[in-house]
Amino acid sequence: MAEIKVPELAESITEGTIAEWLKQPGEQVEKGENIAELETDKVNVEIASEESGTIKELLKEPGDTVEVGEVIAVVDESGEGGGSTEAPAEEKEKPEQKEQKQESEPEEKAEPAEKDEEESTAQRPVASPAARKLAREKGIDLTEVPVRDPLGRVRKEDVENYESNKAAAKSNETTEKKKENTAPAKDEFAGKPVERIRMSRRRQTIANKLVDVQQTSAMLTTFNEIDMTAVMDVRKRRKESFQEMHDVRLGFMSFFTKAVIAALKHFPYLNAEIQGNEIIQKNFYDIGMAVSTDDGLVVPVVRDADRKSFAELEQEVVNLSKKARDNKLTLNDLQGGSFTITNGGVFGSLLSTPILNGPQVGILGMHKIQWRPVAIDQEKMENRPMMYVALSYDHRIVDGKEAVSFLVKMKELLEDPESLLLEG
Repeated sequence: MAEIKVPELAESITEGTIAEWLKQPGEQVEKGENIAELETDKVNVEIASEESGTIKELLKEPGDTVEVGEVIAVVDESGEGGGSTEAPAEEKEKPEQKEQKQESEPEEKAEPAEKDEEESTAQRPVASPAARKLAREKGIDLTEVPVRDPLGRVRKEDVENYESNKAAAKSNETTEKKKENTAPAKDEFAGKPVERIRMSRRRQTIANKLVDVQQTSAMLTTFNEIDMTAVMDVRKRRKESFQEMHDVRLGFMSFFTKAVIAALKHFPYLNAEIQGNEIIQKNFYDIGMAVSTDDGLVVPVVRDADRKSFAELEQEVVNLSKKARDNKLTLNDLQGGSFTITNGGVFGSLLSTPILNGPQVGILGMHKIQWRPVAIDQEKMENRPMMYVALSYDHRIVDGKEAVSFLVKMKELLEDPESLLLEG
């Protein structure tokens, strides 16, 4: 038998959650073939079998948390399934030996044994390995656990619910004894229909990280607005020839990335991070691009963005966005990064306060381009395509003057796009 273990994932990742089994007990598997999908804090990882054979047993269920090096499945290298192995042993016995063995065992003794075994099997509930393990640890009788599975299979969630309900009932008894003269507490939702949905590992990680950033940084946000007339004019005049030459659409992200890098060179503390009592100033420009997916927000990184052309930046953004939505990002795509750009404007956001992508100390928020009347001078008004931009920063190392000046520099560059070539 060969054991399938959770492989080494990354230096900062020690556990994951079984998202889906790609193989079931009794199915054949080839060496190197994926048998499970593991959800980690950052990306989904596929686990491959190191041996060819038949899946004998799955030791974990979807939703179970597993650690690196933990055994999650067993493969029968002989190619035989998980059925009984007693028949072959009996077949090896000679006919006369089997007859002597049967004669030496009185029938009246064999029948009660078989009967006891049948009764024991009938009384033993069908349960997953994870459920049995948890029940043993908590001292819970599986026959008392209510099940939701239509086939009567006890799952780990059933045991957890049974334990929590039991604990809640015990707690309620204690509370009732202490408050005998008080009115009973009403139901939390007053009988309204609700649905409890378990948070995915990635959603939990995002939630914890965002809360942690707000608790460990002195986050502040400053705003400005950019007249997008000049950028939109360049795109209008160049988009067809640009796409013919580079086979990629000329979007806004390349302009903003170029402007961000130029501004970071003027205000380097926004391209840094804090480690203890030290400031780590980064002299490279790996820009994170926030992408929304069905599983939550991810931030793949464009490496050495300062060395890339407009076309290379646009192609990189397209590639990373597609990989994110197809759940094909690797850990390397997500690691590192010195500054982040997020664009809520694609969803119609007019103004928002982005939260830092720790341990980075700066993040730029782009928003929807909105036509608004703008005062050109004291006498003249024009309708212009305007975008609000927001810069959230860690006030521990970035002063308000630097943050405001950063956005002013970006505004100047984007309202005169030709200057981006000179800054580059």
